[in-house]
Amino acid sequence: MRPIRRGDRGEQVRDIQRRLLASGHRVEPDELEGTFGASTEEAVRAFQARRGLPADGIVGADTWGQLVEAGYRVGDRTLYLRSPAFRGDDVRELQRMLNALGFDAGKEDGIFGAVTLRAVMEFQRNVGEPADGIVGLETVRSLERMRPTIGAPSRAVVREAEAARTMGAGLAGSVVAIDPGHGRSDPGVEAGPVAEAEVAWAISARLADELERRGARPVLLREEGTDPDAGERAARANAVAATICVSVHLGGGHGAPAGAACYHWGTPTTYSPMGRRLAELILGELVRTAGLRDGGVGPLAIAILRETRMPAVQVEPAVATNPEEAALVAEPSFADRAAGAIADGIERFLDATAPAAEPPRAASL
Repeated sequence: MRPIRRGDRGEQVRDIQRRLLASGHRVEPDELEGTFGASTEEAVRAFQARRGLPADGIVGADTWGQLVEAGYRVGDRTLYLRSPAFRGDDVRELQRMLNALGFDAGKEDGIFGAVTLRAVMEFQRNVGEPADGIVGLETVRSLERMRPTIGAPSRAVVREAEAARTMGAGLAGSVVAIDPGHGRSDPGVEAGPVAEAEVAWAISARLADELERRGARPVLLREEGTDPDAGERAARANAVAATICVSVHLGGGHGAPAGAACYHWGTPTTYSPMGRRLAELILGELVRTAGLRDGGVGPLAIAILRETRMPAVQVEPAVATNPEEAALVAEPSFADRAAGAIADGIERFLDATAPAAEPPRAASL
């Protein structure tokens, strides 16, 4: 979709404003006839911050999707497995309730997939309902009667943390999905004389070469000059059964004002432990070996992190809107330094989850 921002007018803006108001945000009356003004931008930023999105005040695909999903509550509609999958806050709340009760609904991403279906059916069997996987009013009432402790640690987070200890990967032979951010029709932010998409491609291509040299199996999620949407990129990462996914971007002012930053999937109520660990290790190498400033690790609920089924991170080695870092990005060696550091972080993550080699047995006499 075309991003909608301050200065735009029309029915699309009115629709956004209606959804913002329904979510509890304030828009000044003089803008409510479809003018995207200062108060609408402020409301969008507040909504984005609450939902774990980059708070840039611009309504792009991620923000629009979250505005639509925020309008659903558990019980508003019957949920079941279908294609395309149901998405919404009702699905997220269902997943949260199931996880709190010990039924593993997977990542609380608001997408009704196969893992959520299995958790629903297991719950239905446990309460004596037909295990049809359909979440109607009867199943909703049964869930509410169980009074799940929503504040308890999510079963999905606990399971993922446990899985990290037995992942058994190692870099050699692992499929690493690499997402060069943006593309032909969406160049991203400007970093001096070059666009974010060009920088992301340069780093990603070098990262793929470096990982292949180390024995991994890198897969680029787009070709040079193309621009698939985030959902298509995530679907490809899932289709190749990637062990991890790394999306490469530049910072554009939504996070730290300067420095390399890494993001993992997360919302105000849950997060990916393995994604966070991968982000920490990559950032550590960007600071230690590439000599970049530390812009921190944080959660984001964007599509490439939400829809992938493996630990995933978004890496932003520099902030394009910072003049000093834009000059750094323009240096010929920057892409190589960044790619090498990211590869080091990936290798540390995968080797840490690989099973230790068994010590050699003593020779029998």
